[in-house]
Amino acid sequence: MSTNLFGLERPALEALLEGLGEPRYRARQLYVWLYQKHAQSLAAMTNLAKPLRASLAKGFALRWPEVAERQRSADGTVKFLFQLDGGATIESVYIPEARRRTICISTQAGCPLKCAFCLTGIAGYQRNLKPWEILGQVATVMAEAAALDPAGAPDRAWNVVVMGMGEPLLNYDATLAALRVLMDPDGFAITPKRLTLSTVGILPALEKLMTEPVRPNLAISLHAPSSALRRELMPIEEKYRMEDVIAAAHRYPIPRGGLVTYEYVMLRDVNDRASHARELARLLKGSRSKVNLIPLNPAPEIPFGAPRSVSVDSFCRILAAADVTVSVRRPRGQDILAACGQLHVKKAPTQRVVATP
Repeated sequence: MSTNLFGLERPALEALLEGLGEPRYRARQLYVWLYQKHAQSLAAMTNLAKPLRASLAKGFALRWPEVAERQRSADGTVKFLFQLDGGATIESVYIPEARRRTICISTQAGCPLKCAFCLTGIAGYQRNLKPWEILGQVATVMAEAAALDPAGAPDRAWNVVVMGMGEPLLNYDATLAALRVLMDPDGFAITPKRLTLSTVGILPALEKLMTEPVRPNLAISLHAPSSALRRELMPIEEKYRMEDVIAAAHRYPIPRGGLVTYEYVMLRDVNDRASHARELARLLKGSRSKVNLIPLNPAPEIPFGAPRSVSVDSFCRILAAADVTVSVRRPRGQDILAACGQLHVKKAPTQRVVATP
């Protein structure tokens, strides 16, 4: 199969065009067409000479992941099912809101971590995604946003969250290649403060991420206030201890004005008691952080229940009283299994399929 131009970073494009005898500036022109203008064909790249376009067409492809299905939630959330090479499938989510538009993307087909409360892990792991498969999720949603959300203002800011299927730091090279293009002003131009990477805390990769010249915001999947309880919910705790992950997160150079986010899925009578809240407050006291409480999005395959509203309110008040910044994530797309922890390529029973724009 021909090399896909989409997904190549600027240095690779420069080397490619240099090999074709083209001046260096042609690489920037091609890069802008691919990632800023979201061109889906070489014919659309009108400031490239026809002989160059013909030469590229002979030896290279330009393609995005194939959309197999779109499902729209009653709240406007849209879930995309992408069919990848080799039969793998992934899901991404588009969340339109009054002040912003958010794209939740995947970095692996499935997930190998098997967290006890997450459907993605239950579905199993297939493979890592390539840079073009990661970037293609964003390009597709952006290209279709006007049709998916016709009443929305086109000038609303784009946020990208790497919180879909998979653990991004287990696919470090491809994920970072994609993030560099996403944050490049000549690329997708997503500012670092509007791009968040979520990880359970793969420590060697997290330490490496700290040295990158441009970094996204950081979210740590914590989900318990103690190592013992976290080990019951997340097998990765056996390899990377919670205390070490938090210590690394404290050293992470957050984009200007940001905070490390600790994600905490609340499970009824498991980690949602007042004692858990007080323990979490002590754990994070004095750190540059905020806690994002996520009431469980239940499913038959998950052996836990959603927390009671009174438990969520009490947990939130205890953290706030301890001067811990806290928010509660409002579920989106539950009816199409697009909410946090629900991505696992299973059709919802009451799905609404959106026609191809």
